[in-house]
Amino acid sequence: MSFLEALILGLVQGLTEFLPISSSAHVQIAQQLMGLSDLSRPELTAFIATIQLGTEIAVVAYFAKDIRKIVLAWFGWVAKPKSVMTSETKLGWLIIIGTLPVVLLGLAFRDLIENDVRSLWVIAYTLIGFGILLGIADWVGKKRKTIANLSYKHGIMFGLGQALALVPGVSRSGGTITVGLLLGYTRQAAARYSFLLAIPAVLASGMYLFVSTVGDLNQEMLLATIVATVVSGVVGLAVIHYLLKYLESGSFLPFVLWRVIVGLWLLWTLSSGSIVA
Repeated sequence: MSFLEALILGLVQGLTEFLPISSSAHVQIAQQLMGLSDLSRPELTAFIATIQLGTEIAVVAYFAKDIRKIVLAWFGWVAKPKSVMTSETKLGWLIIIGTLPVVLLGLAFRDLIENDVRSLWVIAYTLIGFGILLGIADWVGKKRKTIANLSYKHGIMFGLGQALALVPGVSRSGGTITVGLLLGYTRQAAARYSFLLAIPAVLASGMYLFVSTVGDLNQEMLLATIVATVVSGVVGLAVIHYLLKYLESGSFLPFVLWRVIVGLWLLWTLSSGSIVA
C-alpha cells in the first residue's frame, strides 16, 4: 500500500464514519477499486482497525467535556449508590446498557460476520435496504424527544440499532439513528447519542484488533497506517461538527439518496463483472 492509497482510505474512513452511509462499506469498496486485494487479511484487518481508532479518538475529543461529566458522575454514583442519580449518571448507565447488544451479538456471531456476510453483494443490498429504512424513519418520526428523554427501554433499543452494524453496509450511526427517529427523537439527538454510544464498543474492538494484528504490518505499511489514521481523525472531527450543525434543520434525505445510488451502482458493477466480490 502506497502513502497515496493510505491517504485516500484514511480520507474515506474520516468522511464516512459518522455519516449514516457505512464507513466499512465505503472503505471496502475503495480497497477493491484501488486493487488492494493483494494485501493479506491480517494486514487489512490491522490497517482498518487502526484508522477506525483515529475516528473514535476524534469523537472522544469532540465530546470530551460531556464524557468527563458522564464518567465522573457515574463513578461518583457507584461510590455512593444511595446518592441521587443525576442525568449524567443515567446517561452513563444508558451507554453501558446500549453497548451490551453489539458486544453479545458480536461475540456470538463473530465467525459468521467475519467470513460469510462480509461480501460486496451483501453491502450493495444493505446500502439500499437500510437506506430506504432510514428515509422512512426520517419521514414518519415525530422528532420531539431529546437525549434527556432517554429511558432504559429506549437505551436497549438504541443498542440493538447499533448492533445492526455488525452486518456490513448497515452503518453503525445509520442503524442507531434509524431506531432513534422511529422512537421519536430529534435528528440531532439521535445522531449525538449514536456517537456517544459507539465509543466503548469501537474503542474496545479497535484496540483489541490493533494489538492482535499490528505485528503483521511491516515498517512501510505501519507508516502508511499512521498517516491514514491521522487523516481519518482530523477529517472525522470536522464531519462531526458539520453534521450536527446540518441536522439542526437538514434532513437525512441526501444520505438516503447516496446509499441507494451507491448500492445500485455496486449491484450493476458486480453483475457486469467490473468488480469481483
